[in-house]
Amino acid sequence: MIINQNYRPIEVLLVEDSPSDANLTIREFGKATIANNLYWVENGEDAMDYLHFRGTFAHVSRPDLILLDLNLPGMDGREVLSEVKADSDLKQIPIVILTTSTDEEDVLRSYNLNANCYVSKPIDIYDFIHAVKLINEFWLAAVKLPNLHF
Repeated sequence: MIINQNYRPIEVLLVEDSPSDANLTIREFGKATIANNLYWVENGEDAMDYLHFRGTFAHVSRPDLILLDLNLPGMDGREVLSEVKADSDLKQIPIVILTTSTDEEDVLRSYNLNANCYVSKPIDIYDFIHAVKLINEFWLAAVKLPNLHF
């Protein structure tokens, strides 16, 4: 495993209500060549608590990257995206939309809310794993993420 240019693991927040999709994503990020810590929450409310260090998330690290499903119970991913990108303390965190939705309205709305990219989850498990590997390679290895840990 390679440590990134900041000599600390990249902190990743996965917001995903599907345990099977979360487990596949966690597994693939665990194979990354770049050191990372992936933390999983299952709904939008927990995501916002995590990002604001509330309750059980009082001592977590600020994520360098958020992987966000749109179709969540309660506060959905669209609301999370909107709140994060409207918050001056959080808006710099890159957000990758990773969702089953292929609806053009969701794509356009996500980009209008300043999502950094939009990936539709493939139905085939091997295609899904490949998509997660590509996200991993691009966002962990190729992209220079902002240092929000100061």
